[in-house]
Amino acid sequence: QVQLVESGGGLVQVGGSLRLSCAASGRIFRINRMGWYRQAPGKQRELVARITSGGSTNYADSVLGRFTISRDNAKNTVYLQMNSLKPEDTAVYYCNAEVWATNGGQFYNYWGQGTQVTVSS
Repeated sequence: QVQLVESGGGLVQVGGSLRLSCAASGRIFRINRMGWYRQAPGKQRELVARITSGGSTNYADSVLGRFTISRDNAKNTVYLQMNSLKPEDTAVYYCNAEVWATNGGQFYNYWGQGTQVTVSS
């Protein structure tokens, strides 16, 4: 049906940068909002950043000014540029998209498999 594939995670030192990508593929008619969530060990999954098809964005307070979300609608891809990384940014990062599949009748939430981001001090 619809798949979300993330890439770009890894190990980085404090103050470093990483760029995550997430490409949606499959029987896609339309994508509404796309976003990134993260889940650290022992914590609940939380919203990091989200972007609408028109480019409106919102961010968690903890990443405001350090992370930037963007998307390429022609490629059904969303990006997360992460700068000035801190140890507390360590988590599994999940891509999320609200997708109207070609054989569907409404928007459904889809998730990627997750990519590990580790910030070492």
